[in-house]
Amino acid sequence: MKSMNVSFRQLKLFLALAETGSVTGAARVMHITQPTASMQLKDLSTAIGLPLFEIIAKKVYLTALGNELAETARRMTVEWEAFEQHVSSIKGHTKGSLKIAVVSTAKYFIPKILGSFCEKYPEIDISLEVLNRDGIIKRLEQNMDDIYIMSMPPLNIEIEDEIFMPNPLVIIAAKNHPLSNQKNLDLHQLKNERFILRELGSGTRMAANIQFKKKKFTPNIRLELGSNESIKQAVAAGLGIGLVSIHALNDYQGFDDIAILNIEDFPIHSNWHIVRSVGKKLTPIAKIFHDHLLEQAK
Repeated sequence: MKSMNVSFRQLKLFLALAETGSVTGAARVMHITQPTASMQLKDLSTAIGLPLFEIIAKKVYLTALGNELAETARRMTVEWEAFEQHVSSIKGHTKGSLKIAVVSTAKYFIPKILGSFCEKYPEIDISLEVLNRDGIIKRLEQNMDDIYIMSMPPLNIEIEDEIFMPNPLVIIAAKNHPLSNQKNLDLHQLKNERFILRELGSGTRMAANIQFKKKKFTPNIRLELGSNESIKQAVAAGLGIGLVSIHALNDYQGFDDIAILNIEDFPIHSNWHIVRSVGKKLTPIAKIFHDHLLEQAK
């Protein structure tokens, strides 16, 4: 059988195509022109001898073989980057890249941690993805990043999981709400209140639903919103009471308009987790960042 003449650069280009979903996006990632990218991808398909993708209405769709090649290219790229970082560490340098993906609520504390990390290691290039839980799990399944941070790790995927910081969830109301100054409220006293909650599938909503089920409480849901900002603004406007991570209140400029209700068995005790694919070794830089996370969490 004739061997396939494929370069590592072509594989990286194809991986960029898989991750961006377009030839133009892949060209931008690889810092080449779109015609050059098209030509190299055509050469790659010719070398493989089978279709790797098709373009329908300007959108790229990988074939089954194309998906296999993308996963192979991803594993090779990860291994090579780890090797480069290992060589750099032997030379006494801290250079390389770090890919982090976090759920949206983590954006309230991750920038501060990244800031102190970048101050110590200015030569490390960091890629940060902030998505909802479903988006993070999709990236986790495809092994696209070094480290993932979420509050409710998936149960159906084999992962390495480590708790590193508490994530208390609180119920909030407008400052002028009749319950805002009361102490030791029972959750069932809120049965007539209109709740504003995160969307189904979010880590915050999952933790809330577990607590509500445990307390045999069914919230009267008025709104389901996709961001903590929307919930805080809706609560401040008197549209109902909400449930958010206490981290979402740390830098909220309208905090004077909101009160945390004093309810028995609240806050809900949730945690932040450091997650990665099972068996995935941390690169030297990812290990440094992992240790920095634990240090900052203290």
